[in-house]
Amino acid sequence: MDLNNILGVVLAGGKSQRFGQDKSQVKLHNKLMIDYILKEIVNEFEETLIIANEPIKFMRSENISITKDFKKGLGPLGGVLSAMKWIKENNKKYKWISTFPSDTPFFTKKELKYFYENIRHNESKLFFIKSKETRHNIFGLWSLDLIDQLESDIYKGERKVELWANSIGVKTINIDYKKIDPFFNINTKEDLEKAIKIMKND
Repeated sequence: MDLNNILGVVLAGGKSQRFGQDKSQVKLHNKLMIDYILKEIVNEFEETLIIANEPIKFMRSENISITKDFKKGLGPLGGVLSAMKWIKENNKKYKWISTFPSDTPFFTKKELKYFYENIRHNESKLFFIKSKETRHNIFGLWSLDLIDQLESDIYKGERKVELWANSIGVKTINIDYKKIDPFFNINTKEDLEKAIKIMKND
């Protein structure tokens, strides 16, 4: 994969209802949650775009931009479409977007590189990571060729990444892990406590 053709995108526009506050702004070991993923990906791409609907704090870098969802309440698919629209509106050259959640503190560039090394981009326009029989729909690589179909389907009422990806045809790249789950995501306060314990025991 030519990484120069890919825009890194962190989806931080969710309401974090189960957590009770914006997860991306929660501190884990004195570091903002969103900065864990940014630290791993920001130097892998020419640019990284954050989708967030409220003012947020994040690590400073000349390579990071931020924008809002083009329309709120459309879930992760709306965030993906917002990133694609941002590319078009700003006349960027990217052909793909690579999406990441803002609440996975154990994901590293090692997994990212493995993902790209095992993609054959002529086989599909959509790729997701899979590990231990679980498909991680936010860790995805999406072709800009999907923009019109995605916009049409969203306006028809499709909101679920899982269902939409299945209808399009998605390829998965399996990534194994032995110790810490790099895809562990923090949805609740209990998950945060688990993450703190994992870090202490690592």
